[in-house]
Amino acid sequence: MKIEELGYNSNFEKFRIENKLDSFEIGRVIAEHKERYIIKTITGEFDAEITGYLRFTAKSREDFPAVGDWVALTTYDSNFAIIHQILPRYSVIKRQAVGQFGEIQIIATNIDYAFIAQAVDRDFNINRLERYLTICYSSNVTPIILLTKTDLITEQQILELKESIQLRIKNVPIIAISNETQNGYDALKANIQKEKTYCMLGSSGVGKSTLLNNLSDRIIMRTDNISKSTNKGRHVTSHRELIILENGGILVDTPGMREVGIADSTSGLEATFDIIVQLSQNCKFKDCTHTNEIGCSVLEAVEKGKIEKASYENYLKMEKEKAYFESTVLERRKKDKEFGKFMKNYKKDMKKKF
Repeated sequence: MKIEELGYNSNFEKFRIENKLDSFEIGRVIAEHKERYIIKTITGEFDAEITGYLRFTAKSREDFPAVGDWVALTTYDSNFAIIHQILPRYSVIKRQAVGQFGEIQIIATNIDYAFIAQAVDRDFNINRLERYLTICYSSNVTPIILLTKTDLITEQQILELKESIQLRIKNVPIIAISNETQNGYDALKANIQKEKTYCMLGSSGVGKSTLLNNLSDRIIMRTDNISKSTNKGRHVTSHRELIILENGGILVDTPGMREVGIADSTSGLEATFDIIVQLSQNCKFKDCTHTNEIGCSVLEAVEKGKIEKASYENYLKMEKEKAYFESTVLERRKKDKEFGKFMKNYKKDMKKKF
């Protein structure tokens, strides 16, 4: 195997040379299990841990390795390795950590394309699609929309769903597939390029694990049936894992996300709701909130039907969520700074006493 088959490129190699990492082996994180990692290199796979220094200097979860990362490591004969450094990431897909205000959870790194999967029977929700798009755009990842379980509806209904998406979402490819009949798989495979990395985003039960098994022609992810009582998929995939497909594409499977909290996504919102952003430049007031101001171009467009009301309301909701997240991050940083100052003064006092 060549290292390029794992997604390695000239930018990573340039960093390795410039930072004199010649004495280390280079590998990619392909799985993560509670701060234990599986690293794939050209010589094999290794169970790995990070050095104490990396752990000590980490300021947040973002400073720990994640699936998709390229790392410099020392390998041992017992298939064990120690990670010394994380190479710079060119993209990071992240969201708000569930139940932890101001904290970020990394989904995957160094991703080129994201398949956003939604089932046509129960999961279909354009508001959620816009949320995933915002995450992709803010992460510098190209989105592709996947409509799954199309064997459950008619061709006319599939066409109507595509048209409803295109009314609100522009210039994003839409592929309709069925895991049962594998209709649409040819179009899907045609969008997977050799040595490019893809991830799969979507709720539990939309068929992501079955899709991965079908694409790889082997059982990689266990799948469960949809619950008859709740009509929801069971949360089978509990970790992130990177798989190399037979056509040379690289695919990261991720857990189904019940909550998709956006984080640090100003650029993502601007890209997802570009029409609103463009119209806002014509508003009478520079600090227009687009809610009740006189001379608001956005409100005028909503009233005239140029912007769908549902899309406008989703934008306001996500903008409010972003502002709240940013405020919690600032508050957390302030507390951390105050605690650091307290510890510094405490150490000074202790030195004076002894």
